[in-house]
Amino acid sequence: MGFSSPPDPKQFQTFVWKIVSKISPGKVTTYCQIAGMIPPPGNLNLKEYDAFAARWVGMAMAHCPDDLPWQRVINSQGKISARPGANRQRELLEEEGILFDDKGRINLEIYGWDGPDEEWCAEHSLLKSRSLSRQRKLF
Repeated sequence: MGFSSPPDPKQFQTFVWKIVSKISPGKVTTYCQIAGMIPPPGNLNLKEYDAFAARWVGMAMAHCPDDLPWQRVINSQGKISARPGANRQRELLEEEGILFDDKGRINLEIYGWDGPDEEWCAEHSLLKSRSLSRQRKLF
């Protein structure tokens, strides 16, 4: 079954943007990590959700408000996704002290964000964190 967007795109965007607003300067997170904090919407089972959730996070980020630290969201390879604005994203991250290796990757062990605390997550109907099947440990 294919899902081009979440059952309630506006609600999903709100969840994504709340999470992104909490990312600390000098830290990054991945589309997958954010998706893993959002409970599967509607009648989706985990397998269906995991297949599309990171892409939905990317779509939400493409429409995020200007005041969000959008630059702190990267792909699960530790890289900035190739798209317009990628050079600016790197500049902003470097200004925060984030270093890239010679392959353009960010070491998630050093710069990876641990996420908000469990209390904040519970208050906002989010999960502390759940690994999606596509999330990989890279370093």
